[in-house]
Amino acid sequence: MPSIIVLDTLSPDGLALLDAAKAHGITYEVATGLSGDGLREALARHDGAICRSGVKITAAALAGNHRLRAIVRAGVGTDNIDKEAATRLGIVVMNTPAGNTLSTAEHAFALILGLSRNVAAADASLRAHKWDRNKFMGAQLAGKTLGIVGLGRIGQAVAERARAFDMRVLGYDPFLSPDRAAELGIELIDSVRGMLPEVDYLTVHTPLTDETRHLVGMKELEIVKPGIRLINCARGGIYDEAALAEGLKRGVIGGVALDVFEKEPCTDSPLFEMPGVLVTPHLGASTEEAQSQVAVEGVGLLVDFLTTGAIRHAVNSSAIDPAALEGVRGFLDLSWRLGLLLSQLDSAAPRSCSIAYRGEIAARNTRLVTAAFAAGLLEGSIEDVNIVNAEMLLRERGIELVEQSRTDPGAFSSVVAVDLVGDDQVHRAAGTLFGHSMPRIVQLEGQRLEAYLDGILLVFTHQDVPGIIGRVGNAFGQSGINIAQMTVGRSTPGGDAIGVLNLDQEPSPEAVAAVAACPGVKSVRVVKLPPAGQLPSWLAASSASSRTARRG
Repeated sequence: MPSIIVLDTLSPDGLALLDAAKAHGITYEVATGLSGDGLREALARHDGAICRSGVKITAAALAGNHRLRAIVRAGVGTDNIDKEAATRLGIVVMNTPAGNTLSTAEHAFALILGLSRNVAAADASLRAHKWDRNKFMGAQLAGKTLGIVGLGRIGQAVAERARAFDMRVLGYDPFLSPDRAAELGIELIDSVRGMLPEVDYLTVHTPLTDETRHLVGMKELEIVKPGIRLINCARGGIYDEAALAEGLKRGVIGGVALDVFEKEPCTDSPLFEMPGVLVTPHLGASTEEAQSQVAVEGVGLLVDFLTTGAIRHAVNSSAIDPAALEGVRGFLDLSWRLGLLLSQLDSAAPRSCSIAYRGEIAARNTRLVTAAFAAGLLEGSIEDVNIVNAEMLLRERGIELVEQSRTDPGAFSSVVAVDLVGDDQVHRAAGTLFGHSMPRIVQLEGQRLEAYLDGILLVFTHQDVPGIIGRVGNAFGQSGINIAQMTVGRSTPGGDAIGVLNLDQEPSPEAVAAVAACPGVKSVRVVKLPPAGQLPSWLAASSASSRTARRG
């Protein structure tokens, strides 16, 4: 008889569904406020767990667990769950991405309005028996420009509300297609820095990653539009709080509204004492409706999984069937790396992508391989992406994904070829496996070549003229950059060509600029790929789970 443990306070609507699940033989226990050995022992007694953000499910809490099969986060963020540890134990982690969308979008807009009309400061002043109308002169939203970083569900909902207020909306999301942006009335900008001088308000709706940490810091204070107002209902750390305080002191920033902080709970900050600051204690999803929706959705996910095995909204990957995995494991790694490569060749948002299989691979389970490519393509921009959710996340952003197969062999026994279509350019890459586990590029941008698909790569297009290779090698030699391998592809002598260098270390911006300045070089891109043999966490964990097969 499956059992569920409820680790945080859950909406009565969710508990009612758990009561109803008793008809399916499912029991449940409510045990909130657990930590340490108490949490570990409780998790070991149940088949499923549901939580919000209060409990911290660490690797230690999961250690030695041979029963738990699924954890559901009633909400979006899963930072409080050690997903790598869960995946290695074959535990599915799911979330409820849609339940708090409207509540968070509304809270972001409440903060925008609150900043514009000095609502909190005026309220405090009047409660102190002061009537200072002139002190709280505000600004209307109509005609102002709102910048949105991150255009998933919440970002799109904020954009819709901004348009209702007659605001101009600029947006940055590397994976929102131009067609979808046009439907939403959003003007896409190709970088956050390109947006900063244009916007009166900036709101962020992204995960906290290496790419999004301190998107607005000290350097950005030099280029922001004077008087900009900054809003964050996403993750603490996307804005550098010290830079916000400095910007307010200088008068460069006109206002700051934060619902999230770099360290939470946060009860003391220099920002709290500054005028033009509006703060709330992580209330984005704190509405009765949102808590009811995420509880109902979360319980539904868990009950469906325990009764039918259905998996939806997984943020890690459950163990792949051993037979299916064995047939495509090397191609999952290859396809994932092709996605990582293509994601770094162009900063523009793709419109569509097609993936073609030729040879022996076409007769295998290519659905998993396609999902691995999508996961690689999105990995640098979206949190918790894997082969379970990658295709859905692509299509959610209006990016079409097409798959084709031909079983007749070409130059290699199996080839995976991908076309990534952008605004005005198509990027092409094809790869194969040498042996069972050595991914190689065999075609790039229409040119045949052969290069390792790991480590630091420098991809440069150039004219096929004498001396090019020597000039590039000399530029790196003067910068102390060692070239491990070089390969060049061309169609016709003297025409366009492409080179791929495998480097022993990442080149400095100055070294890259020196290569770009070489006569005949047209473009230069640095591509960072994982070392050879390093698998994505979802594949490494699935491989381990399939080998141990610890659960039926």
